[in-house]
Order: sequence, then C-alpha cells, then structure tokens
Amino acid sequence: MAVPPLESLVEAGHELALVITGVDKRRGRGSDTSPSPVKAAALRLGLPVSHDVDDVLDTGAELGVVVAFGKIIKPHALAVVPMVNLHFSLLPRWRGAAPVERAILEGDKVTGVCVMAVEEGLDTGGVYTKVEVPISDTTTATDLRAELVDVGTRLLIDTLEQGLGVPDEQVGTPTYAAKIDPSELRIDWSRPAIQIHRLIRLGGAWTTFRGVRFKIHAADLIGGQIVPTVVQPEGKPRMAHDAWRNGAHPSDEEHFE
Repeated sequence: MAVPPLESLVEAGHELALVITGVDKRRGRGSDTSPSPVKAAALRLGLPVSHDVDDVLDTGAELGVVVAFGKIIKPHALAVVPMVNLHFSLLPRWRGAAPVERAILEGDKVTGVCVMAVEEGLDTGGVYTKVEVPISDTTTATDLRAELVDVGTRLLIDTLEQGLGVPDEQVGTPTYAAKIDPSELRIDWSRPAIQIHRLIRLGGAWTTFRGVRFKIHAADLIGGQIVPTVVQPEGKPRMAHDAWRNGAHPSDEEHFE
C-alpha cells in the first residue's frame, strides 16, 4: 500500500532524503530473503534505504511521510523530523493496524483516508485533510485497499502542494482496529449470514469439509444464504464452486464444518 505514494512523491518532484522500511524477510517457501515492496521500489528509483527510524536524524529532512509502517515512531525522532501519516480510515474511527478489515467486518457504509499529524500515540494526531470512500455490500478488502491507496495518494500529493496548515483535532469516540488474528478467519456457521459474507470479503476465510481445511475466496449472499462461488480445497488450486462440487459429489447430508 505504500509503494504508490512513494512513487508519486518522486513523480511530484519531492526530494526524498531516505526511505525507511522493514528488514528483508523470507517471503516464499525457500530460505532466501527478499526486500519489502517499498525497498524494492526505492532501490529501483535510486533512493537510499534504511531499516532504522533513527537514521532520519541525520538526513536534514523537513518532513517525514508515513504509510502503513506498522510501528510507533518515538518522540525523539519526531522532535527532529515532523511527520504526517496517510491513514486508511476516517479518524478517530479505526485507529490501529487493520482499519480496512475492521470497517468491512463491522458493516461500515463509508470509510476514507486521512493525512494526519504523527504523534507518539496510536493514530491520535490531528487531521490535515480527509476524503470519504463508500463501502458497498460486495466490496472486498482487496477492492477497498486499492481504492483507498489511489484516493489517498492523490490526497497526500495535493495536501503537500497546498501546504499543511494547522490540523484539526479528531472529533468523536475512538475505535481501534486490532490486527486480524488468523483464528478470526475461520467461519463460524452459527453466525448470521451477513457477518459470514463480510468475513469472506476480507480474503482468507476458511472452514473444513470432510475434516480437511477448505477456503472460500468468494461468495454471494442470496436470500439470506451464503452461496460460495470461488473455493480452494487444501492442497489444490482455486476453482469455481460448481467445478469443485461436480468433482466432490457432496451428499445432501454433508455440510461445511
């Protein structure tokens, strides 16, 4: 989510003194490590890269831009380089790590993106600018992330061009978007169908069939019932639900567990 803003800052003519991102990690099944998408983009753009926030102290930078960084930035760094954060919700609703997912799970009809001041607290800073983005009953997390990144990138560039000014204090009762735990992605078939449909729209939702893990990647909600459309039995590729059903021949008494 941070790559398009990075590329747009360069395209807009901003001088980037340093890019900070996570350390290289194993990202596949092999033992080799690979850089984060942000690091790969920065190197392609010829930008210096670090994995330590404290390295901003020696850059002489006027402003830091934070996007999906995932770590609290300490006051001593903010005292030297003020920073803004591109946050993917309408603050103070959904402060924290998973604002996109939590907005869908709670059935929010609208979310958005804010350019906000970075403080030591978790997404507590004032808001410079914001834009609303609607969420439909079929919007997936992938769809919403893409739209928020597109809208947010344009908002960030426009905000910097116009000048930050003074941020507005956040108004309202804060809610917190905790990171999605893998256990939350298991479908509980006793829950209302609309809640199950929201979970499926996050991506990664799973159940079991005949004792084997079974992912449901997409489904329709028709007449209050979940109708899977794209599924993935364990050890097999994604496939249309009808194709799986024709091969598995489930009996009328068999159900997802």
